[in-house]
Amino acid sequence: MGTNYASKLSEFIKSEQSSGVLLICCVTFSLIIANSSIGLPFQRLLSSEIGFHSDLIHLKFSLLNWINDGLMAIFFFFIGLEIKQELIDGHLSSFKKASVPVLAALGGALIPALIFMFLNHGTVTHIGWGIPMATDIAFALGILSLLGKIIPAALKVFLSTLAVVDDLLAILIIAIFYTTALNWNYLLAAIGIFLFLIALNKLGIIHLTFYVIPGLVMWYFIHHSGIHATIAGVLTALAIPSGSTNSSPLKKAAHSLATPVTFIIMPLFAIANTNIQFESAMITDILSMLGLGIIIGLVFGKPIGIILFSWLAVKLKIGALPEKISWKHILGIGLLAGIGFTMSIFISFISFGGSIYNLEAKFSILISSILAGIFGFVYLKKVLKDTVS
Repeated sequence: MGTNYASKLSEFIKSEQSSGVLLICCVTFSLIIANSSIGLPFQRLLSSEIGFHSDLIHLKFSLLNWINDGLMAIFFFFIGLEIKQELIDGHLSSFKKASVPVLAALGGALIPALIFMFLNHGTVTHIGWGIPMATDIAFALGILSLLGKIIPAALKVFLSTLAVVDDLLAILIIAIFYTTALNWNYLLAAIGIFLFLIALNKLGIIHLTFYVIPGLVMWYFIHHSGIHATIAGVLTALAIPSGSTNSSPLKKAAHSLATPVTFIIMPLFAIANTNIQFESAMITDILSMLGLGIIIGLVFGKPIGIILFSWLAVKLKIGALPEKISWKHILGIGLLAGIGFTMSIFISFISFGGSIYNLEAKFSILISSILAGIFGFVYLKKVLKDTVS
């Protein structure tokens, strides 16, 4: 287990490649369901409430909310573990290693958000500005893997690092900007539990049970505090001790979660959140300010932001491009980074809930991700073949 993780992101990349194909199948399956005779029953299933409710505890939510708030908290726990691992001894462990992909991720988030805000300023859809900021690491690496052995290893690492930082930015955005009215009693209780977890870390407690159980309680308090419950996953991950190389709770937890997150949680999220029933009006919806903000932001804003901020990092001598990686490669990575999907759909759900705008946004995200995937694949295939020849 430790040896596998010593190879940095190799195992993570491998699992995400296979999950990219699985996610494509799940999206297709979900779209077929939504546009068939069982589409309405499936919607009723997602709306059905599960759990229990009493005067002291409220744990009764719709199946869709359990997936988006519960299972996705586990997804964010896994992402938090990956981010912490990279900060300790990975590609985010030193300024020199991280500078270019970190700034590229920043540019790839900022420019799409500005494009969206410019197009949606003064409208009811302006709250969705975070939608085109995200990159779906599973889909992006999945599409990249289809190019085979001609892909330079440094290109995979660059995209992986960029996407991890992108996830971190998305997490911060959700925590800071997509929070409703706060319930300070619940929030203070959650903060207390987080401080307790940090204390356990400092005391050298390494058994994961002592972190996971309080983390679940923290999830409950954060869920009722007004902050999105998935943040509990990240906070719990940050408290997990790194331990020694041969016995690391951090690596153990990440290794244990890689398969269920990749092959269960993300597919369930895709099936539950992309069941879009196609209507003729959707064609005109993608030409609305909401649709254009998402499509232009992801398909064009992403590569522009990534190229621009990478160029600034190199020009200002903050960092340098990885060996054997050219600006043509970075442009290809920028195009693939326009595959927003999982995180974009998640932010859309937080922004618009069950309104018609969420449906419009999800359809625009689907179109954007397809376009970005095709453009990135075709462009990189040509660039890499020219390089080999």
